[in-house]
Amino acid sequence: MSAYAAGRRSVHRSVAAGVPLALLAALTVAGTAVGAPSGEARVTGSATLGDIPLGTFSNALLPGTVGDDRGVDLGGIGSDIYPAGRKGEFWTVTDRGPNGQIKVAGEKRRTFPVPGFDPAIVKIRVSGDSVKVLDAIPITTSSGKPVTGLSNQKGRDEAPYSYDAKTPLSYNPNGLDTEGIVRAEDGSFWLVDEYGPSLIHVSARGKILTRYVPKGLGLTGADYRVVEALPAVLLHRKINRGFEGLAQLPGGDLVMAVQSPLSLPDTDAGEASLTTRLLRFSTKKQAVTAEYAYRFDPVNVVDPSEDDTSELKISSVVAVGRDRLLVEERTDKAARLQVVKLTRGANILGDKWDRDTTAPSLEQLDDPAASGVPVLRKRLVVDLGAVKGVPGKIEGVARVDHDTLALINDNDFGMTDGPEAFDAQGRLVDSGIETTVTYVRLPRGI
Repeated sequence: MSAYAAGRRSVHRSVAAGVPLALLAALTVAGTAVGAPSGEARVTGSATLGDIPLGTFSNALLPGTVGDDRGVDLGGIGSDIYPAGRKGEFWTVTDRGPNGQIKVAGEKRRTFPVPGFDPAIVKIRVSGDSVKVLDAIPITTSSGKPVTGLSNQKGRDEAPYSYDAKTPLSYNPNGLDTEGIVRAEDGSFWLVDEYGPSLIHVSARGKILTRYVPKGLGLTGADYRVVEALPAVLLHRKINRGFEGLAQLPGGDLVMAVQSPLSLPDTDAGEASLTTRLLRFSTKKQAVTAEYAYRFDPVNVVDPSEDDTSELKISSVVAVGRDRLLVEERTDKAARLQVVKLTRGANILGDKWDRDTTAPSLEQLDDPAASGVPVLRKRLVVDLGAVKGVPGKIEGVARVDHDTLALINDNDFGMTDGPEAFDAQGRLVDSGIETTVTYVRLPRGI
C-alpha cells in the first residue's frame, strides 16, 4: 500500500474519503537552486504547490462544507512545517482559511470568502520542483463536525463578514486560526491558535481532544473539551496576533511563542513594544511550567525597508537541542533566525510581569534587563532577508539536518486586502503568490 493510500484510508475512517490522487499531485515548476558565495547561507532548492481547487479539496474531506470556493485554490498551508520522518516529507497546517480586510465607512472588516472552509493538517512531499499533497486530515470537533476558521467571541475577536464585507456571519466558538504544528510520538498532533490564544491537542485522525486557553477567557459552546490552563495575562493578546510558533523539545515539553507583544496596558503600548513572550507547557502535567521574555531586534535591523515596530512577529520556533530554540523574527518581507537557550533563571512565570496591574508593564519597558527582567540571550544564525531566493512571509521553519533548513511561506490562499480582491462575479483575483518550500543551507550549521 502506498503512503498516500494509507493516509487516505486514515482520513476516511475519521470523517470522509481522501482527496483524489490525481488532484493532489498537481504541480507547478518553481525556481531552481540559487548560487551564493562560498561561506554564505544559500538556497539549494525550491518547490511549489500546484493549483488545487479549494472546494474540491475541502469537500473530499468533509462533503458539503464548501458550496462556493469563489475560485480560490488550496493555500495557506505555510502556517508551519514539521518533519514527517521520511526525506522530503513534512506535516503542515492551514490557518483559518481565505480571509481579508475591506474598509467600510472607515472601519476595517474581516472577510471570510469561504466560511465553510475547515482548517486541515496536510502532509506534503517535496519532489524536485514540486510540492505534492500526500494526505489531508480535517480538524473536527468531538462529534466529528468541522471546527471552521470563524471568529470565536463577539467583542474579543474580529466580527466575521462575507467576501464583500456586506453581510455579517455568525461567530463560532469551535473556530480555530491554527498556526504551529508538531507531532507527538503517539501520532497525535499539537497545534497553536491565534484566537484564544490556545494550545490544541488533536488526535491522529483530526479530532480535538483538548483546547487549552487562558484563564478567564470564558469560551462557551464549543463541541470539545476546553481547559483554562494558560496565564490570564494572555487575554491581552493583540487581535490576530496570538500564538503562531510551536516547538517540541526532546523531552516532550512544548514551547509556544506569542506572535507579537501583548497589548498591555493598551494597544499603543503593544504596537511600540519590542518584548514578547514564550511559554513552556508540560504535556505530562498539562500545565504551563515556564514563561520567558523575548526581545526583538529593532524593526529596521530585521527589515531595513520597514520602520513600523508593530510589523515585528515571531512566526516559527524550532527545537535545536534539549533547551535550545531557533526563533524566527520577521516582517512580511524579511526574517532573521536566532538561537536562544531556555534557562531556569529566565523563568518569569507567576512574577509581577504576569499581572496586568503592574505598571509599567513588561511591554512598556524600554530596557527590560535594566529593570531586572531576565531577557533570553540570543545569537543570530542567519539573516534570511539577505539570502537570495528566499520568498517573503516565511511562517514555517523545519530543521532537515545540522546544516539545512526547510522554509515554507504563507501565500494567504492568493488573497489580498480590499474590495479589488474579487471581481464583479465574486471570483478571486489571485495575487499570483504560490506556496513554496525552500531549502537553505547554513555553512556553519546551527
